[in-house]
Amino acid sequence: MNRKGKKSPLTRGKGAPGNQRRKTKPKGRNGSTSKRDSVGVHQLDKPTQKKTSAKTKTIADRSSRFKRSLSNKKISTVKSNSSSQSASNQSKKQKSSLWLAVYALTITVGLSTIFGTLISIAGTWQTATSEKTSVPTAVNSNTSNNAKKAKLDNLFAIASLGKEITTLKSDLQQLAGKYPDLEPKVFLVDLDNKGFVNINSKEVIAAASTIKLPVLVAFFQEVDRGRINLEEQLVMTKDVIAGGSGGMQYEKPGSKFSALKTASQMISVSDNTATNMLIKRLGGMARLNQQFIKMGAKSTRLNNLLPDLTGTNTTTPEDLGNLLVKIDHGDLISLRSRDRLLYIMRKIARNTLLPVGLESGAIIAHKTGDIKPVLGDVGIIDMPNGKRYIASILVKRPDNSPKAKEFIQKASRITYQYFKNPHTTSFTLEKDE
Repeated sequence: MNRKGKKSPLTRGKGAPGNQRRKTKPKGRNGSTSKRDSVGVHQLDKPTQKKTSAKTKTIADRSSRFKRSLSNKKISTVKSNSSSQSASNQSKKQKSSLWLAVYALTITVGLSTIFGTLISIAGTWQTATSEKTSVPTAVNSNTSNNAKKAKLDNLFAIASLGKEITTLKSDLQQLAGKYPDLEPKVFLVDLDNKGFVNINSKEVIAAASTIKLPVLVAFFQEVDRGRINLEEQLVMTKDVIAGGSGGMQYEKPGSKFSALKTASQMISVSDNTATNMLIKRLGGMARLNQQFIKMGAKSTRLNNLLPDLTGTNTTTPEDLGNLLVKIDHGDLISLRSRDRLLYIMRKIARNTLLPVGLESGAIIAHKTGDIKPVLGDVGIIDMPNGKRYIASILVKRPDNSPKAKEFIQKASRITYQYFKNPHTTSFTLEKDE
């Protein structure tokens, strides 16, 4: 463009882009766009729009179904979670109830044990009080252990026996049938093959003076332990002097006797004063009862000092017989003390019960007992043929009935004859090789 405002020829020749004519669609006669072309365009767009609409609707339907499915899944998931949570809660409640039951059971058992222990201790204390003796605490605390040990010892004693001698048992039962007023209790043991006879031998009965046998065993146990010397001097005080059997009661209070002489008098003449002196020296009745349990004599019990005329001191023929079995085996006491014990028991002044049924040459070490309701004898018999057996017989009777004495004598004779005859005895000699 020049100074006069006119375009230069150069400018007009080249032509500015901005001034170029735009290409337009051909127009009709009146200068407008052709209807034919316009209508064609619209006709082509309608199917496309329908297809698009159908696809959109399909997608919308699918989206709706997907949403509904997703919603249903969420609901089912929520329900399953709630059901599993309720099941879990129920399981927790069950477990909680189970633990509560276990806890309650534990408390119940614990309380029962505590009450049982308290009752046991109270019973022991009451017994000790009635006896007017002091019981060491250690003895009371070991009561249950001693009882358990005694039960085990009793089981071992039973297991160590052989077969029951049925022929001899039948003979003795026939004999008992002839004495309907008596209640005999018999325990026999063949020391060679452990054959035995048991006729109500586990039943508890008044011990009378047979209680002095376990007292003698306890005495020698203390000698073996070094707690008592055989030459030790025991003082006879007023509280131990007793009437009945024995002559020591006639000595002045304060008199002294050796421990061995006191034990010998207790057995040989059944001296009641000597027995009470030993009971006192051995620690009293409560302590001796614990010692009896340790021996395995679980039914043997001292409840009163001698003389026990009403029969409160108790035992069983099995208890007394098993004591002699163990002594013969070398148990309970040393061999030296066993020899002394058997020597003392062979010096019995009264030989009117078991010894009557024996023949000449037989040796018996035994201890008798005699009060109004009960008569008994227990001992070890050595026969001339070498056979050895134990007889423990206690008979409950009407007061002082002489039939009890007759029964024991006859029972002793039947037993002796059974072991004497080889064809009837259970004893078998070993053949020479």
